[in-house]
Amino acid sequence: MKLALVSGALFMALAVAFGAFGAHGLKEMVPPSDLLTFEKAVRYHFWHALALLVLGSIGFHFSHDLMKIPVYLIIFGIIFFSGSLYVLVITNTRWLGAVTPFGGTALLVAWFWLAWNFYKGLPS
Repeated sequence: MKLALVSGALFMALAVAFGAFGAHGLKEMVPPSDLLTFEKAVRYHFWHALALLVLGSIGFHFSHDLMKIPVYLIIFGIIFFSGSLYVLVITNTRWLGAVTPFGGTALLVAWFWLAWNFYKGLPS
């Protein structure tokens, strides 16, 4: 669970940095619709970084096997969902929008996988 905690903390720091950049550095550089896209990326980034910290913390009380794959999927999801949106907005590289759903799918699968693992692995 060390990976979840360390990556969660680093992703939280990056979420704050990207949030500040979006609020102060991008306002005059991009159209309002792109600013909304950037803010959505920050929001998903922040909440999933927080989730990594929670999973890393509770992971010491559950089997490592219950948590490992969801943690990897959340890391992948942050990078590909939020990361692709950040780069799309900053560089105006619109084709990156095709990458974003892979990150979103990874986040969805992580949560469903975690729910299934908890359902199967925890006593009633």
